[in-house]
This record gives sequence, C-alpha cells and structure tokens, in this order.
Amino acid sequence: MQTVYYSLMPKLFACLLLSCVGSVLFGQSTAQAPKRQNPSIMDSHEGMTIGVDPWTTASRYKEKFPKKSPFSGGIVALHVNFRNDTDKGIRVDLQSIRLLVQIGEDERQQLEPLSPDDVADTVLLKESGKDPTARRLPLPIPVAKPKPTRDTKWTEFRDACQNAAVPSSVIAAHGAVEGLVYFDLRGEVDLLQTARLYVPNLVTMGDNQPISFFDIDLSHNSSN
Repeated sequence: MQTVYYSLMPKLFACLLLSCVGSVLFGQSTAQAPKRQNPSIMDSHEGMTIGVDPWTTASRYKEKFPKKSPFSGGIVALHVNFRNDTDKGIRVDLQSIRLLVQIGEDERQQLEPLSPDDVADTVLLKESGKDPTARRLPLPIPVAKPKPTRDTKWTEFRDACQNAAVPSSVIAAHGAVEGLVYFDLRGEVDLLQTARLYVPNLVTMGDNQPISFFDIDLSHNSSN
C-alpha cells in the first residue's frame, strides 16, 4: 500500500500544479479582456445596428483624455457603435452625420461633426472671457477657422481626439466599428434631451445599394 501511495504522489502533485497554473492563466486572460462600450441607445434595420452613448459628464472622458478633455471646451462626444450583420461591407459617410438640436419652440439646428483638428482648435485656441455656466445660444455654425497657433500641446491633443474617433467609414461584413463623434454644444448638455442623431448616406460595398437613413432619438439616454 505504501508503494502505491508513494507512486501516486508525483502524479497528484503534477495535477495540482497544472490546475493552479490554469487558474492563474484564466484569471489573467479575464482581467486583460478589453472592455466594450455598451450603448444606451440603439436602432437597427436592414442588417445594420447603430448604438449611441452620449458622454455627458467629465468623468467619461478621463480614460481617453487624461490631460485635456473636449468636454472642458464645451464639446460633447457621442460614442457610436456601427454593427454590420450582413454578408456585405457597408460604407457610412461620417461627414454627413448631423446632430439635430431644438433651440426653441420653432427653432432647430443641424450641427456638423467636428474633425479632430476642429476639436483641438475649439478647445485650445478659442479664448473666451464669458461665464461658462451662462447660456450661449444660438449654437455655432462653422464659418471660419481660427488662425492657427498650433504647438506641441495642440498636436498631442489633436492626436488623442483622432485616436478616440470612429476609425473607419467602412464596416466589414459581420463586423463592427466604434469610436467618438464630436459636436460643439458649448456646454449645453441639456440640449441632448430633445436631440436626434441623423445618419444618412449608408451604402453596401460593391453594388452601392442604399440603406435607409437612421434618425435616432437621444432623449431616451439614461447614462451619466
């Protein structure tokens, strides 16, 4: 019996060692799994799904922008997720996206998305002595660019905005693309309560077949 017991000891030890190593490796892989954004607002048709998560508090920007944030300059970012469940790639004209905001009872504006250069110019180059808590309407309509006085800090911030933005206008078949789309709300975050995100000009790759536009109601947002 003692002989059998001693002969089993190395095998038992090896099994225990493998079990411990497996547990450690599983824990590491779980900890390193990338965090995915869960959109608070979604709309879907014709095999395309668009999820939108408005970043309406300063804390949402800290991971992507540890130094300077678009939010500090009155710019609000929408984290947008494009998911394509079809067998063909889909192209989205990102520049045609519009944020429709209600200024008054009978006044609505269509805001164009800002490029990373626009965001950096707005946050770092435009100086204003106005009270940031005061209402500053109507909202800006892009007309002229500020004179560039761009330095290393500007470049670093622009690059951070670029890295966080939607990386591609093409969503591969059964693929997804996600990132930030920036709009200058001049800090008027409450305007999102009645805003809509309009996404037109979607076509399938190869045959250029149009996909119906998206008109996403952002008033259902419940995120912070």
